Amino acid sequence: MSQLEYINRKGKKHYLHEGTTKTGKPKYFFSLKSEGSPVNAIPEGYEIYEHPNAQVFLRKIPDQFITSEELAIVREGVQKHLKIEYFILDVRGKNIVLHTCDQSVENLMELSKLIFGKSLIQPRKILTDWMTYSPIMQFVLSDLKRREFVVERWCFRGSVDDWISLDSSTDLKALVDKYTCHLNQESFFDLRA
Repeated sequence: MSQLEYINRKGKKHYLHEGTTKTGKPKYFFSLKSEGSPVNAIPEGYEIYEHPNAQVFLRKIPDQFITSEELAIVREGVQKHLKIEYFILDVRGKNIVLHTCDQSVENLMELSKLIFGKSLIQPRKILTDWMTYSPIMQFVLSDLKRREFVVERWCFRGSVDDWISLDSSTDLKALVDKYTCHLNQESFFDLRA
């Protein structure tokens, strides 16, 4: 029997296994090792989920609240205003969460040149392996019928560490245009409701 394999965005192969909970129910997990109780197919009602920092999980298929069009609006707005390619959008229930790279891509590139020399063959692969991501902004679907979204930014104060609501609208594109232009800018830290 062949074991189900999944290669994450960092190029690491993960193998699906089955175990049991304390109550005897089946549980599924991925491991970098192929030994154990292998599973050769995704069980009914489950899907593979890759966290923005490349951890791999098998999870129950969640309800879909966000449309592909809404996700595209956020992706296009971030690409337009942020002007970087190193970001990840993660849909979690009614939230579209924007994760940006924690490191300076330029600094990582310089570091990789120091370590591997100027004739770096696969700089993107090395950068991808080193990058970690953190949530910085999210668009929360607050009214399913009206398709109203609330935009929130992450608060970086040690005493708060939570989302700060900024604004809401039924025009998602307007919210994206109004707030994503502050990403990677000092003005981001001044954004308040």
